[in-house]
Amino acid sequence: MSHNAIIKLKKGEGRYLKAGGAWIYDNEIDVCSGSYENGDIVDVVDFDDYPLGVGYINDNSRIRIRMLSRKPDTVIDDAFFYQRLKAAWEYRKCVLAPQDLSSCRVVFGEADFLPGITIDKYEDILVVQSLSLGIDRYKLKIAETLIQIFSEDGISIRGAYERSDAKERKKEGLPIHKGILCGEFDTNIEIVENNVHYLVDVVNGQKTGFFLDQKYNRLAMQRICKNKHVLDCFTHMGTFALNAGYGGAKSVLGLDISEYAIQQATENAKRNHLQETVQFQVANVLDELPKMVADGRKFDVVILDPPAFTKSREATRQAIRGYREINMQGLRLVENGGYLATCSCSHFMTQELFVKTVKEAARSVHKRLRQVEARTQAPDHPIIWAADESFYLKFYIFQVVEEM
Repeated sequence: MSHNAIIKLKKGEGRYLKAGGAWIYDNEIDVCSGSYENGDIVDVVDFDDYPLGVGYINDNSRIRIRMLSRKPDTVIDDAFFYQRLKAAWEYRKCVLAPQDLSSCRVVFGEADFLPGITIDKYEDILVVQSLSLGIDRYKLKIAETLIQIFSEDGISIRGAYERSDAKERKKEGLPIHKGILCGEFDTNIEIVENNVHYLVDVVNGQKTGFFLDQKYNRLAMQRICKNKHVLDCFTHMGTFALNAGYGGAKSVLGLDISEYAIQQATENAKRNHLQETVQFQVANVLDELPKMVADGRKFDVVILDPPAFTKSREATRQAIRGYREINMQGLRLVENGGYLATCSCSHFMTQELFVKTVKEAARSVHKRLRQVEARTQAPDHPIIWAADESFYLKFYIFQVVEEM
C-alpha cells in the first residue's frame, strides 16, 4: 500500500467493482484507515484486506471512489497517465478508419480506464470535459500529455478547450467552468465527417461541441435516404439531415426547438452547398409531429434523434411514455414502405426496454416493422460490458409497412 488512506469495503459489497466496473458507492464502505482530502488517491481493500486497487475519493459524491487501477501497487504519476492515454489513442487508430481520426473521441472516461474525464479531438483542437474532483486535479497534465502523444505521431495540436460545464460537477462539489485550458486558437473549428463539413463551436455547442457518437449511424442513413423525402427530428446542427442531403435525398426538413442550433444547421447546409435540398425549421418536435399527422403529411424517411428523455432511473417510466409517443407520431408520418430511424441516448433506457417501447408504438398505430439495422455508438465511444453506463446509444433502422 502506497497512499495515506486505506478504504475497506463491507463484507459482500463491491459487487459492481468486482464484476468489472469502476465505481464504489458510499454505502459499500466499512472503515477508513489513515487520512485523506477529497480528491486524493486511496488504496482499496476488501473486507478481508485483499487488495482491490487504487482510486480517488470524494465524500461529496454518492460514487465515493472511482478506480484508476486494479493493481494495488500502481503509482498515479506522469508515466501512468502517459500509458493510459497512449493506449486510448492506439485503440482509436485500430478501430477507426484513418479519415475518421481527424475528429473523434480520444478518451471516454471509465471505458478508457480514466474515470471522470472525456476528451474529444476536433481536427487540431482538444476539448476536455472533467466531471469529478479526483481527475480534475490532473486535467491540464492529461491534455498536455495527449498533445505530446499526438506530436509523436506527427500530429500538431494547437491547444485544449475545457467544457466542464455539465451539472454533474455540482454532485462532486465542483464549480461549473469552461475556457481555454492551454494554447491559443479560434474556438470555431471546421471538421469533416462522412464527407460532410461542419463548423463546430466548442464554446456554445452541446456537450463538447458536437455529437461524434452517431458518426457511422449518420453514414448508414446516406444510403437509405437516396431519392427520398426526409424528415429529421431533433436535428440539432443538422447532422442527419445533411447526411441525407449528401446521400442524394430529394428533400430534407430538419426540426429543432433551438434557434441557435437551427442557425448552425442552416450555415452547415450552405457550407455543403445543400441549402436548396436541406431546409430547417425552428419547432418543438413534440408539438409539430401531431400537427403534421393532422395535416396528412408523409415522408419516405423519418429520423428520430431526441435528447435523453431520462437521466435517472427514477424518471424512466415517464421517459417510456415520451419515447412511445414520438415513435407513434413518427410512424404515422412514414409512407407505407418507407423507413424509420429511431434512437435513445439514455443508458437508463436499456436496449430491451427501448425495443419493447418501439414495438408498443408500432402496434398502437397498426404498423409492422422490418428491421434493417441495429446499431449503437461509434467504436471511439467503447462499451465496457461490466459498466452499464458506457452503453447508452441504441439506434435502429426499420422499414415500415401497414398491417395486412
